[in-house]
Amino acid sequence: MPYVTVGKENGANIDISRRRFLVNTAGLVAVTGLPMSALAAKATPANSAASQTKIKNEKGKQDMNTITTKDGTQLYYKDWGKGQPIVFSHGWPLSADAFEDQMFFLAERGYRCIAHDRRGHGRSSQPWNGNDMDTYADDLAELVQKLDLQNAIHVGHSTGGGEVARYIGRHGTKRVAKAVLIASVPPLMLKTSANPGGLPIEIFDQLRANVVADRSQFWKDLSMAFYGYNRSGAKISEGVRESFWLQGMMAGFPAAYFCIKAFSETDQTEDLKKFDVPTLILQGDDDQIVPYADAALLQAKLVKNATLKVYKGAPHGMCTTLKDQVNEDLLAFIKDKRLS
Repeated sequence: MPYVTVGKENGANIDISRRRFLVNTAGLVAVTGLPMSALAAKATPANSAASQTKIKNEKGKQDMNTITTKDGTQLYYKDWGKGQPIVFSHGWPLSADAFEDQMFFLAERGYRCIAHDRRGHGRSSQPWNGNDMDTYADDLAELVQKLDLQNAIHVGHSTGGGEVARYIGRHGTKRVAKAVLIASVPPLMLKTSANPGGLPIEIFDQLRANVVADRSQFWKDLSMAFYGYNRSGAKISEGVRESFWLQGMMAGFPAAYFCIKAFSETDQTEDLKKFDVPTLILQGDDDQIVPYADAALLQAKLVKNATLKVYKGAPHGMCTTLKDQVNEDLLAFIKDKRLS
């Protein structure tokens, strides 16, 4: 898969057409059920831990790694390999399972790979409260502290990228060596007067309505645009779609609903400005979930000396559909080598 841009981006001036913006958001509009005209009329392009616990399941077949946060929420996490820690933060409505391709690849190459299920998602507790970016970041900070992770590389996809950004914004980079944002939501998805390239609130209102109406069917529908399977010539994996559905259904109803506000309405402009570690930004220019003109391109302007790589034709779920290339780019960045 060829790329559009790779290199240091700070104050980049990249012209993105109104037509490209509308094409990239068509998938999200389709699954919300809103007419495309509603978006066309509104859209404007934007220039080893002491507190670690093990829980045995009822059949006694496996142990689960968990920590308990200050508010009593239990967070499940995977912990594979040994070496410098790489911490993964997943997107909505998924779980740590979404990063298994990257975790296995890097763990085999001498790294300790850790990924938690965000509160309300996967195998973690499903509290009513705390489904907001501040709490997500604080949960991540507790995980890092309780596992005593130092010199960690933080990788976030989609909402997980927002979690990483808010973590750095609230807790700094004392324990952080590098950061990677993949198809991530910062600085802000919602269209406002200060963010004219964002998506109108009606898009997110309809996402919430679809979750309430029939989230099981909604996850099936959303998987098509998420992985770019709705594009002509796409090779559809029903297995990948079923995995997306399963992970989505493991998320509790409160998290499935309230997380939409967290990822769409949280302004993380100031968080990105606080990054002071090497940062890699990856996104596809055919991302139908998080428009890259209002995400990766703006991130590259706000994060000092960031390295931006745009994958031509890549979808939002690029960690799955283009896992080999993403894996190699992550490894190259971690090893301070030039990206291919």
